[in-house]
Amino acid sequence: MSSRLTARRYAKALLQIGDQQGNIAQLQQELDTVASTVASNADLTRLVASPLVLPGKKAQVFETILAAAKVSETLRHFFRVVAESGRLNLLADLRRTFSELVDERAGIVEAKVVSAQPLTDAQAKALVASLTARTGKIIRLTWSMDPALLGGLKVQVGSTVLDASLQGQLHQLKTQLLSA
Repeated sequence: MSSRLTARRYAKALLQIGDQQGNIAQLQQELDTVASTVASNADLTRLVASPLVLPGKKAQVFETILAAAKVSETLRHFFRVVAESGRLNLLADLRRTFSELVDERAGIVEAKVVSAQPLTDAQAKALVASLTARTGKIIRLTWSMDPALLGGLKVQVGSTVLDASLQGQLHQLKTQLLSA
């Protein structure tokens, strides 16, 4: 079973627990804090990734760390189960998947925008409004710049890619001319 699929199962379980307890936001915040703490500490990163440390020992060490960090009992118990199952190495995937599930539930979708030049505030707002109307969801933009596009932009929402770049139009024109 792929690590992404396994992380998704654990994230769904944590989401259900958070649903029952009504503390999804708190769990997400604590999970983010734990994941960033582990990622920023070389010793913790090695502990989480090491196949040489027994799962039970990882669970004990992690429990001590989480208790000292005053993490909720719910998340401590969750990590105890994850660690004893030998899945603590999935922490980064768990964090990402849990956030995706929370966003999905809230109707939030990420739109990755690549443009040749920075977008103005007006352009970004117009793009968000257009994508919201098209998808019926709340849009969260992430933007990056790629001068190779020459002009225009590319937008990816989920698995759908909208190419309104000059580079894309030139490529289409080339394809049409070569096939004629």
